[in-house]
Amino acid sequence: MTIRVLVVDDDKLVRKGLISAMPWSEFGMEVVGEASNGEKALDYLQEHDVDLLLTDLAMPVMSGIELMRIVRKRYPRLHIVVLTLHQDFEYVQEALRLGAIDYIAKVQLERERFEEVLERISTRIAESKEHAGAEPKLERSECFTYDTAYITMRLEPNEGDEWLRSSPQTLLSAWEELDDRIWIAAGDDPAPAALDGVPLHEVFHLQDDGRTGIQAEPGSAILQLSGVRGASRKEVRQWLREYRDRELFYDFDPRTPLIALEFGRRERLDIPADPEALLSELKSVFLAWDWIYNDTVFRDSIGRLRRLRLPQTILIGLLYSLLDSWKRLFGTSDIRQVQPLKPFTAWHEVERWLAEARGRIRQGLDKPSYSPEVAQAVMKAVGIIQQELHQQLTSGDVARRVNMSRSYFSQCFRDIIGRTFNDYLRYCRIEQAKQYLLYSTKTIQWIAENTGYLDEKYFSRTFRDQTGMLPSEYRQSRRQG
Repeated sequence: MTIRVLVVDDDKLVRKGLISAMPWSEFGMEVVGEASNGEKALDYLQEHDVDLLLTDLAMPVMSGIELMRIVRKRYPRLHIVVLTLHQDFEYVQEALRLGAIDYIAKVQLERERFEEVLERISTRIAESKEHAGAEPKLERSECFTYDTAYITMRLEPNEGDEWLRSSPQTLLSAWEELDDRIWIAAGDDPAPAALDGVPLHEVFHLQDDGRTGIQAEPGSAILQLSGVRGASRKEVRQWLREYRDRELFYDFDPRTPLIALEFGRRERLDIPADPEALLSELKSVFLAWDWIYNDTVFRDSIGRLRRLRLPQTILIGLLYSLLDSWKRLFGTSDIRQVQPLKPFTAWHEVERWLAEARGRIRQGLDKPSYSPEVAQAVMKAVGIIQQELHQQLTSGDVARRVNMSRSYFSQCFRDIIGRTFNDYLRYCRIEQAKQYLLYSTKTIQWIAENTGYLDEKYFSRTFRDQTGMLPSEYRQSRRQG
């Protein structure tokens, strides 16, 4: 059955590019319509049958978020994918709460193959249909007669799995495909053959001394799943599928690819009572200075972020948002040399990327002429600016709050940040104003007041000096269909 697609984006070039460039038909999809805003999309949906809505978030007349709220009520079975700029993290969070099955950053389309994007979307549509009651792909439902099963699981799709077929069979019986990227050791009870008196770490790795065993392919994990006796293959397959999609990303470590699990259990440590509040708190931490200079804060923040076990779409959105903010905060540092974000296969890659970003920021901020204490005081001042843009701030007031004299503070701030205090304050206010103009329907007066300008006319003049356009012109130019 063909999946009928409606593409909604206020940028005509983006719409036409997506429609013409992506191989829709290869994944059973067909673009049946397009719209430049939410209202036009609703008009189309009222007259036509659509299975998949691909929508931008920032649009004139009616935003993508408003469109999603209405669609959820009127067309609850319609699948929605969000297409947006990577800095829209808060908006992406709201979209996912409203039921979006995927999130695609526009910058990702420049790096990922279109095939990978559509394959991911089609897979999630198929999974959502199965969860809604469609028959699973695997028909067998006989129960396991033994307690422990051995499973190998790939983190990412891969063409061909010849490594399974060529693995030595002396210690482990043949693998049988259970689901996409999931294989189970076949046989009535593979445990004795798998162990045979050989330690597990030798069974699942090729040894340096040449002893044979089952080697976990790079990007693959071996699961020792206990407690399966009496469970049906269908139940185990569904449990493993959910584990693959939600947990494996965080559990996998290439240094120890063997993961011991108990069927039916979801072990999560320190689950927060309010994950969204903790996420906002962690974002604030990564936009302050403590994590850059304090090793304990850095390790603790990474650990807390991992324990949240965010869906990867939200995690990548958060990292994009942080990277954009770091570039604004530390524009003169080496943060611009951090490797661009790419799809991560496992959490250890995220940790490595964050460590690299931290090192680049610190390298750019460290000045031989200033002590670490001075650099930290300046970074504390930057945090004050970011958090209090809507208030009236002066260099003298902020200098007192970080325990420095006004003249010395002004000199240190300019040398470390690369801008004077007033230039940086104005830059941050205009950048925040741009976000409000693009992603909200707030009035110009409201935006002026909430970015620290008491006079709307003065705000408009300052905005034009910095961007070449009045605020209303900027909003209109970026939203034209």
